Amino acid sequence: MLSERRLEVLRAIVQDYVGTEEPVGSKALTERHKLGVSPATVRNDMAALEDEGFIAQPHTSAGRIPTDKGYRLFVDRLAEVKPLSTPERRAIQNFLDGAVDLDDVVARTVRLLAQLTRQVAVVQYPSLRRSTVRHVELLALAPARIMLVLITNTGRVEQRVIDCPAPVGEHNLADLRARLNSRVAGRRFKDVPELVQDLPEAFEQEERGTVSTVLATLLETLVEETEERLLIGGTANLTRFGHDFPLTIRPVLEALEEQVVLLKLLGETKDSEMTVRIGHENAHEGLNSTSVVAVGYGSGDEAVAKLGVVGPTRMDYPGTMGAVRAVARYVGQILAES
Repeated sequence: MLSERRLEVLRAIVQDYVGTEEPVGSKALTERHKLGVSPATVRNDMAALEDEGFIAQPHTSAGRIPTDKGYRLFVDRLAEVKPLSTPERRAIQNFLDGAVDLDDVVARTVRLLAQLTRQVAVVQYPSLRRSTVRHVELLALAPARIMLVLITNTGRVEQRVIDCPAPVGEHNLADLRARLNSRVAGRRFKDVPELVQDLPEAFEQEERGTVSTVLATLLETLVEETEERLLIGGTANLTRFGHDFPLTIRPVLEALEEQVVLLKLLGETKDSEMTVRIGHENAHEGLNSTSVVAVGYGSGDEAVAKLGVVGPTRMDYPGTMGAVRAVARYVGQILAES
């Protein structure tokens, strides 16, 4: 187990390397940080850190840089989430408050995360598997044609046009709307089929065909929209870190194009806990030179989706973790109020 002094030396190495992009030497450490020991002692500590795999020497006569193992210890033991300033928090709130619908919320969140962290931002749309029905609206378009509008607790809106087997009067449509909402409003999507299966029996025989058609469309909508979606932005930010990728940035870009890969990464994030995966902790080979910082967001205690950023392992972890957490909190508040 590392001593507190060596932990402080590791912290200083990580901070300097992230800030300067240059390998760090013992002389620079003693000049920039109040470690309270001589350069010779710092050299001994650096040698011990290197022996244990926390830092490495990229080439002869160079200083040292953190390894994936070193960054992991830094995040787990040494990094404190950097709180955002009042102006930063106000800017986040003002930017997200201007959103007009869920698509706009997600698009704004991606842009905001990319700007705040200067990394690649990834935001997952709220999962319908975890959503509840807020309201089902039925609107008459023609005597035998109606529009079904499904509104979720996360602000997601789905519309379907239904051709009914017979004309539907306004009174009957209102009755169906009321009965349907009394059963499904506030309930989980996965529970809806069982809740409505006997609904046609509550209507007269001549009305049951229309009721069944509406229910079939509703259930089809739930099934169709369970496909996970995400939005990515700020990929151009990676061009600032060309030297952070050992051979080429191409494998990273190819991995980012694979939504399945990104969804899997976000899926490994626990609902409300910050998850940081560093370098080779990422299962996909193309992301072995990157770190992923992600957290869940939602309209209540349970996350309905995840968001985060992807960047090089030489990352400002405290600042990035603080930005990701703050944005997730604001997005959750917006969904709760929508």
